[in-house]
Amino acid sequence: METQKPNAVTVTDQKTLAERIEDLLPQTQCTKCGYDGCRPYAEAIAEGKANYNQCPPGGAEGVARMAALLGKPVIPINPANGVERPRPVAFIDESLCIGCTLCMQACPVDAIVGAAKQMHTIVAELCTGCDLCVAPCPVDCIAMFPVTGDATGWDAWTQQQADAARERHDRRLARLAREREAAEARAAARRATAGAGSVSMGASADPTANAAGVSGTSAGAAPGAAQPAPVNDAEAKKRAIIEAALERARKKKEELAAKGLAPQNTSHVSANVQAQIDAAEARRKRLGLDTQAGLQESGDARHAQRSADTRGAAGNDSQQGEATRDATDAAAAGASPGETGRPPGSRATDAGHSPGNPDQTGGDNAAPSPTHSNTKR
Repeated sequence: METQKPNAVTVTDQKTLAERIEDLLPQTQCTKCGYDGCRPYAEAIAEGKANYNQCPPGGAEGVARMAALLGKPVIPINPANGVERPRPVAFIDESLCIGCTLCMQACPVDAIVGAAKQMHTIVAELCTGCDLCVAPCPVDCIAMFPVTGDATGWDAWTQQQADAARERHDRRLARLAREREAAEARAAARRATAGAGSVSMGASADPTANAAGVSGTSAGAAPGAAQPAPVNDAEAKKRAIIEAALERARKKKEELAAKGLAPQNTSHVSANVQAQIDAAEARRKRLGLDTQAGLQESGDARHAQRSADTRGAAGNDSQQGEATRDATDAAAAGASPGETGRPPGSRATDAGHSPGNPDQTGGDNAAPSPTHSNTKR
C-alpha cells in the first residue's frame, strides 16, 4: 500500500493562466484594450503580448487584481486605452431609429431587442456599457448615460453581472458560429446544384451532335472554361439592408426638415461616425443609388407613355363613334353600310341623295319613302 508523501501537492485547479486572468476581467467585451474581447486580451497578457493595465472598465482595482495574480507591481491605467469612469448604459432615441439592425450586430452580449425595419430598444439590465453600438448607427440616435453615480470600475460592476455578461457573450459567439456554418453549407449546396445543372444542360444542348458521338462538353462550353461566380447571398442581403436603411434615414431627415425639425446628436459628429457616413455615401454612389436625375427621367417617360395611351384611347373612341353614325345613317336609308357605296364616315344625306325621295334617286327603282306604307300585305 502506497503512502502519500508529506510534502506532495495535490493540483485541483486545471485552469490555464489565460483563464485565471479572464476571471479577473469585468467581461464588458468593450474592446478598449485593443482586442476583440476579454478572452483574447487575457490570452495576450498570458503570452506577454499585452500589458495588464489596458482595461478601463476594470479600473484601478482590476489592475491590482491582475498584478497580484502575475506577481507584478500595481500601475495606472494606460490613458491610450481610456479612463476609468462610471458605468454607462446605452439609450436609443426611438423616434429616430430606422431599424437597420447595425447596433444589434455590434452588441457583444445581445442586449438590444429589435428587428429589421422595426424600432430597437436597449435592455438596460443586460447592457455592459461597451459603447460598441454607438458608432455603427447611421442616424446617430444612440447615446450613453452613466447610471452608477460616482462609482467606477469594479465598484460599479459586480462579479455576478460579469459572469452573466460572459455567459451571454459565449452564447452569442456559438450562435454566430452556427449561423456561419449553415450559410456556408447553403452556399455549397447552391454551387453544387448550379454545377450539376450546367453539366446536364451542356449534355442535352445538341441531340444531333450527341447521336453522332459529339460529347456534351464539345457541344457546350469547353473544358476548363470559366464558370460564372456564384452570387454571395449574404453580401447581397447585407448591401440591401444598408441601402434600405440609408434610404429610410434620408426620407426621415427630409420629413423632419420640412417640419422645421432636425435629428438629434448631429451637431458634434465624431470622426468615426463621420467616416462611416462618408463610406455609406460612397457606397450609395458606387451602387448608383444617388441618381435623382435618372429617377426623374424615368418618371417623365412613364408620364409620356400614359399621355400617349390616353390619346390613343380617345382616338379609338372617336373612330367608333364615327362608325356608329355611319351605320345609323345607312339603316335610315334602308341599306347596310356596305351597300351605300360610300366610305365610312360620309354622311347619308349627301347633296342630291336625300333618302326616301324618288325624284332624286332614279324613279321606280328608288326605295320607297319611309312615310309610304304597303297596305296590300
